[in-house]
Amino acid sequence: MLHFISLFLPKKSWRHAVRSYAKMHNTYTRRARKTAQSIGSNFVCNQKVLLNKRTIIGDCVRLNGLEVQGGGVVQFGNHICAGTDLLIIAQNHNYDGGSHIPYTPKDYIYKNIEIGDFVWIGSRVTILPGTKIGEGAIIQAGAVVHGEIPPCAIAGGNPARVFKYRDTVHFENLKKQKKFY
Repeated sequence: MLHFISLFLPKKSWRHAVRSYAKMHNTYTRRARKTAQSIGSNFVCNQKVLLNKRTIIGDCVRLNGLEVQGGGVVQFGNHICAGTDLLIIAQNHNYDGGSHIPYTPKDYIYKNIEIGDFVWIGSRVTILPGTKIGEGAIIQAGAVVHGEIPPCAIAGGNPARVFKYRDTVHFENLKKQKKFY
């Protein structure tokens, strides 16, 4: 197929088409598509990605290594970028209502996770059960996120705390102009 493309495109465009095709159809991307509940268009995985069957991924999502643990629903919005080694945990052990101490391996509490549109997640971030990250938020590398992160917030640390907000006027202008990457 790539040879066919090369017949109709200038050499510079052909190189770009080959790189784009290779990125969009690598082994990690194909495996993720087989596992997830649904994945939108222009999805790219550049490193190993392990998803659960209840993972929903929007359009234009780029992941660089992700592991989803647990049985809760994990929903990614559109235009999301994530650094390496992202860990998402979508369940807790039922230590209070379980039948054994410290917990019963079969007694889980499933909690959903929602990641809004235009979110940027740094490397080695851990997202805990029940987390909701608002549109346009930035999560600092190494953060442990739990609870709710508001839209356009910049959060980091363990536990992750909001320490700044994006320029929302600039963010909204870029969104209106459809300047997405």
